[in-house]
Parts: sequence; C-alpha cells; structure tokens
Amino acid sequence: MSEFDHQSVLLKEALESLNIRPSGIYIDATFGRGGHSRAILQQLDESGRLIALDQDPEAVAYAEEYFADEPRLTIEHCNFNQVANVVEQFGLTGKIDGILMDLGVSSPQLDDAERGFSFLRSGPLDMRMDTEQGVTAAQWLAKVKLADLINVLKKYGEEKFAKRIATAIIETREQREIAETGDLAEIISNAIPVKEKNKHPATRSFQAIRIFVNQELRAIEQGLQGAVTVLAKGGRLAVISFHSLEDRIVKRFMRDISSRPKLPAGLPVMEADIEVPFRLVGKPVVAGVKELELNPRARSARLRVLERRI
Repeated sequence: MSEFDHQSVLLKEALESLNIRPSGIYIDATFGRGGHSRAILQQLDESGRLIALDQDPEAVAYAEEYFADEPRLTIEHCNFNQVANVVEQFGLTGKIDGILMDLGVSSPQLDDAERGFSFLRSGPLDMRMDTEQGVTAAQWLAKVKLADLINVLKKYGEEKFAKRIATAIIETREQREIAETGDLAEIISNAIPVKEKNKHPATRSFQAIRIFVNQELRAIEQGLQGAVTVLAKGGRLAVISFHSLEDRIVKRFMRDISSRPKLPAGLPVMEADIEVPFRLVGKPVVAGVKELELNPRARSARLRVLERRI
C-alpha cells in the first residue's frame, strides 16, 4: 500500500472543539489516513476508546495495518451515515463523548490518479469513495440523459455553463467512450467559453459528478441526524466542511436543532421555558495563515460545533 503525504485540516481546532476527556468514547466518522484519529488517541488514556468509520476500503486497510497494535481503536467499513447503527451495535447509544466528521474527498483519494477524482492527473474515471459498490462516474456518464446531467452540474457544481458542458459530454460519448479523467477534463475545458482565473475549468463539474456518484449531500444529512442521537450529555459533534453546499447543510441542521421551536400564539407555554437539547459552540472556525501556507486545501474549510446539553 502506498503512503501519502497527508495533512489533516484544522487538526488543532478540531481537537479543541471536541473537548476530549482522557477516558471518553469518541468517533472519527471519516478516518481517511488517520490524522485526526492519531491526535485523538494521543489525548486518551488506557480506558479511552475511539471508533473510526470509513467507506473507502483503502482507508480501512490502512487502519488495519498501521493501527494493528492499537487496542483502543476499532475501524468499521461503512459510510458515516451509518454512525447511529454502528454505535447501537456496540451498545453505546447515548454514551458518545464526541464525533468528528471531515467531509468531502480526502487528500489520498485526490492524489491517487487511479481513483479518478482528479482532473490534474489522468486515470480511470471512477470517483467512487467506496470502490466495492455503486456505479463509476464513467458508467453513469455513458447513460445519463442530457437534462439530468445539466441538473447535476447546476445543482452540485453551481456551474453556469452546465448546458454547454453537458451537451459536449453527450456529443462526445456518441463518438467514443469517455473512460479517463484527463479526457473528461479536456471536454469540459473546451466547452467553457470563459475561464476563471486561478481555477481549473473542470473544477465545478468534477465536484458535481463526484457528489452525485457518491450521494454525498444525502449522506451528510443522514449522518448529522444519526450523530446527534448517540451523543452523551455534554458530548460534541464537530463537522469540517469544504464547500458551500456541504456547509449550508451543516449550518442549517445545527441552527435548527439548537433553536427553540416557534409556538402558535395563545399556548400557555413561553418559548423561553422550553429546554433546547443542543447548543452551538462558538462561531465557525477557519484555517489560519500558517495552516494555509502549509496546506492550501484548507482555504475553504469550515469547522462547526454542536453540543448536547440535556
């Protein structure tokens, strides 16, 4: 298995947000290459416990190899939207002291051309985070209807040239198979009449296709809903997002669940008398200047934190 130079985004801030107790039980819901997990384990004593989840078989294999001698860590091969089910299986519902979710594609996935996430390195057009199930990006693009492709590019990539790009993809696939990321990136680039400065023309389209293939936004909604059901009193949910679509879901979820419900007029109950089970912790955290110099991928990261009060 190849090693990757991986830097965990907002590492210090994420650890501080979890308010880690040495004997607590924590979940790294997006293990990746274990950067956050390593740091959490360093703050746990012998009685502490960490459950790690990842849908990527390569990440799970990495954990099993490099954390083989770590009895406090358990790795589970699943999407983080299964967090509540995993916790229930361990009999730990209501006992979790902290959950960390680091959303989006990981650096190792981007850096490995064979995974098909990058438009900078040509490789098979796959894009699946879990390579053991689902259809690849190439398989989907070979059959998708024009209207559906336009919709995906607009909805998940916020791509203003969605119609031009989708039309170019459909026309090309009628002539030949689109099987490589480099080929797709070139088709997209040629279809866009105006290029953004300092941004690859395929950025938004690749994001959109990846999000759709992995059903990422639905997984975020399911994962957030599941996570809050397993937290102990005082337990925290920390979520790092990387683009506006992810952050919007996290922001709205945390805002709504930490707000008092609006009551109809005339009820003999005051809104102030209703106890809200969750509270927001601080303001959204972004990467500092030093981290941005070391890791440019952190530039769009946002960390939001929620705590169970009762």
